[in-house]
Amino acid sequence: MERKVKVVQYGTGKMATYTMRYVMEQGGEVVGAVDVNPEIVGKDIGEIMGQAPLGVVVVDAKDAEKMMQEVKPDICIVETMSLLKDVKDALLLCAKLGINAITTCEEAFYAYNSNPNLSEEIDKLAKETGCTITGSGYQDVYWGQLITSIAGSTHKITKIKGSSSYNVEDYGIALAKAHGAGLTLEEFDSQIASLDRMSKEEREAMIQSGEYAPSYMWNVNGWLALKLGLHITSQTQKCIPQTYQEDIVSTTLNETIPSGNATGMSAVVTSTTEEGIVLETECIGKVYGPDEFDKNEWTILGEPETTLVINRPQTVELTCATIVNRIPDVINSKPGFVPTCEMGELTYKTKELNTYIH
Repeated sequence: MERKVKVVQYGTGKMATYTMRYVMEQGGEVVGAVDVNPEIVGKDIGEIMGQAPLGVVVVDAKDAEKMMQEVKPDICIVETMSLLKDVKDALLLCAKLGINAITTCEEAFYAYNSNPNLSEEIDKLAKETGCTITGSGYQDVYWGQLITSIAGSTHKITKIKGSSSYNVEDYGIALAKAHGAGLTLEEFDSQIASLDRMSKEEREAMIQSGEYAPSYMWNVNGWLALKLGLHITSQTQKCIPQTYQEDIVSTTLNETIPSGNATGMSAVVTSTTEEGIVLETECIGKVYGPDEFDKNEWTILGEPETTLVINRPQTVELTCATIVNRIPDVINSKPGFVPTCEMGELTYKTKELNTYIH
């Protein structure tokens, strides 16, 4: 591509300040921005980023279609919510207009195992208009590519066991509430943990209706299985409340969480496969105490056994850099709702983004 890659930023919260800057520093051009917050709509993206005005004003979501038809972006970065149904309108709009899209929506990483009907709707429309929709972010490398790379150096695998923790304070109120932060243990049990006790048939009915709320690892296990050529025969999820020994202040929730109440949750997803390999993955999202920090730990059990530990990863920045580095892969990909495991390995971009697009 001879010109700069043109990007629309959909959702202009904390993550967007990084992705927009990274896009521009990688030789791309932010040509439009969208939000629903009336306090943000009308602002120049430069102001949002703490810079001088850049001549791009945030429009309301209801005006997104008109704006995108005018600026004709190559790709739209959608950074709003964590469930596919909550980013449905943005992704379907992109698919309708034939605009490629990449989203940090965690479920979109591999939504075919949690919301198959909506996934197929997005896939069908994107194929009709010739664009690619995908989900990416921190999990693309740290819960995905790194793990499958280690698997590639292993003779025999019996189990893949993973655990990753992150501070919900870094991602906004919607994510914090989805993790049960601030709930009493009784509220956590009734609102979140109770879903784990449903029968397989009840869960499948919720999945088919699009109302199932998977933990992040539910979709990661689907991605890993596809990448590794595994066939999942059963999958379960268990959500466990996390607590802290003292009262803890949440700036995101704007409240103090009493000692003993949920600061967030651990969600463990266990998948069995036809090949006999078990995937047991855990994500821990909570409001951190002063002594807690992000950690990513994965073990490949078998011959040989290998453990990978990453302490204090800068999860927000890594998420945003991953999104931007994936842009050429998305634009070059086949059309449809395509998981990144079908786009090849993510690589560092030494040149401007447009030079990688063919």
